[in-house]
Amino acid sequence: MIDGQIALAHLAVWAVKAQTTEICQLARRLATWITAGAVLFSAAFPVHAQQSRLPIVRDAEIEKLLSDYATPLLKAAGLQSRHTEVVLVNSPSFNAFVSGRKIFVNTGTIIESDTPNEVIGVLAHEIGHLAGGHQQRLRQQLDRAQTISVVTALLGMSAAIAGGATGNRAAAHAGTGLAIGGAEAAKRGLLTYQRSEELTADRSAVSYLNKTHQSPKGLLTTFEHLQRSIALISDRIDPYRVSHPMPRDRISALEDIAKKSPYFNKTDSAKLQERHDMARAKILAYTGGPSAVESFARKTKSPRAAQYGRAIATFLYGSPRQALPMIDKLIAGDRSNPYFYEIKGEIELKAQDAKGAVAAFSQAVKYEKDGSGLIQSSLGHALVLEGDPQSLRRAVGELEVSLSIDPVNPAAYQHLAMAYGRLGDIGNADLATAEENFHSGRYRDAKAFAARAKRRFKKDSPEWLRADDIQRFQIPRSR
Repeated sequence: MIDGQIALAHLAVWAVKAQTTEICQLARRLATWITAGAVLFSAAFPVHAQQSRLPIVRDAEIEKLLSDYATPLLKAAGLQSRHTEVVLVNSPSFNAFVSGRKIFVNTGTIIESDTPNEVIGVLAHEIGHLAGGHQQRLRQQLDRAQTISVVTALLGMSAAIAGGATGNRAAAHAGTGLAIGGAEAAKRGLLTYQRSEELTADRSAVSYLNKTHQSPKGLLTTFEHLQRSIALISDRIDPYRVSHPMPRDRISALEDIAKKSPYFNKTDSAKLQERHDMARAKILAYTGGPSAVESFARKTKSPRAAQYGRAIATFLYGSPRQALPMIDKLIAGDRSNPYFYEIKGEIELKAQDAKGAVAAFSQAVKYEKDGSGLIQSSLGHALVLEGDPQSLRRAVGELEVSLSIDPVNPAAYQHLAMAYGRLGDIGNADLATAEENFHSGRYRDAKAFAARAKRRFKKDSPEWLRADDIQRFQIPRSR
């Protein structure tokens, strides 16, 4: 086997070093073909997903809900929750995936899930991938598949060249077929591997759900939904050419062990169900408008969630004057809910009442016991808009606290730059603008503002060093 690998390596070297015009042209065509194959493989898997290219949604309430869903599962899997982040993606499709230490969940997954348990099942599956190290192994399998594809292509093309040189057309065609067939075999092998990892993650999910005394029924329900959604086309899907097992196969593999769980018939608490429904109502208000909210309101068993969705939809598509009494009614029914005050603050901002927004966001910060950088940032924004020197100084303090909790929030840096600018602190305003641009992926603008900021600070001071780090940052090459 080693001798064979050496021979293949020599063949690859020969192909690269070939000097004749014909072989150089072939090498270029082959390189293009191999690159296209690599893109095909990597595009099939979100292993290298770039967060900056995704439509990320930031919402304190929904992030807290997803964190509460995921934290006990992460503990059951032996993972530390502080090292794993659940990120919300603005997409109507039912999907979730992992990349690095992040779990990405589409808004459509929450909307389409009738119960918290269904989303919890999805998260348990993704945590199974994290705990199993599937991303790293998938990268190894991807490298292996690409190597097989490249080597087989080189062998096939060399056979085609030899056949063409001797006038043996059958040999030339056979060589080309070998090249293409090798790539197809490599791809199928990779897909087979990933399907096995998906089934492993499903079984791990049931284990984590049992450990946390939660039902695996939601996981089965999800696969049943998926099976119904593809029922009309399932006969036309080649199960060997997809990266995930067919839903019916996943149901068959899981049903027995899921139903053996002592928690199979356990239902979500009424309080958790209401939080879930309120998150769905909020997403529908922002993405679907009043009609989507009304459709949801007719079906939900949570009157408060329906009221919440209507209040937000009225704020977004109607008028603040109409929305304020609606949110005040919700606050009267639950005076310790931080997210009602947060929405009220947003309504007050739209009504151009900065003082009212400061009061509302202050209450939201008070009742958000875990400390939300997003809500703290909104309070800082309202204080900046209030505009007097005392409010601006308080804004700086609130925004610095916000960034200590959530240091990658571009909006908070933007508000901080405004506060410093209005206070006449141009150095810190430029530094905050550099940070805003950096965390927004606008690296060239970040470097320009960092250079400006450095001229206003003493060399090697903390502010100078922060600006210097940004200026020295190596801009990633675009692919």
